Amino acid sequence: MEIERKFLIDWNQINALNLPLVKQAESKQGYLSAATPVVRIRERNFADGHTDYILCIKGKGTLARQEIEKELTVQEFKALESMLPIPMIHKDYRVFRLDDTHLLECNLVDGKFAYAEVEFSSVEEAKEFVMPKFLLKDVTEDPYYSMAGYWRRKQITVSFEL
Repeated sequence: MEIERKFLIDWNQINALNLPLVKQAESKQGYLSAATPVVRIRERNFADGHTDYILCIKGKGTLARQEIEKELTVQEFKALESMLPIPMIHKDYRVFRLDDTHLLECNLVDGKFAYAEVEFSSVEEAKEFVMPKFLLKDVTEDPYYSMAGYWRRKQITVSFEL
């Protein structure tokens, strides 16, 4: 079960806060299905030189939902990538430590907008979390800000441009 809250952020402001950086990567992801269940693939190239290839399936929900992740081989990833109808989404990914128990996973998406996620061990903990002032807006329950929603909008835009 994945339990997380999602927030809009100012990418430059977050990076200027001098929060402890835990990890960073350049990633790309695409959606084989943007409907429930959401099925996506992701390639993440970490600053330490490690690359992972992940198949992720997400169930219905916003704050809490079932999530299954499986590691893929490069060949499996490339085969699935070839099935995508549009180019993959590009993300700059950085993880900062907020405190002893919470990490702030920040993403700059296609250079256009930025968001952060905080994962929790229970729904109660997620609901009790006090949003730091530097987070701009809680968009956990707003489907417009889901990455699957962004993928669907991007698909329409790319199709229109053709």
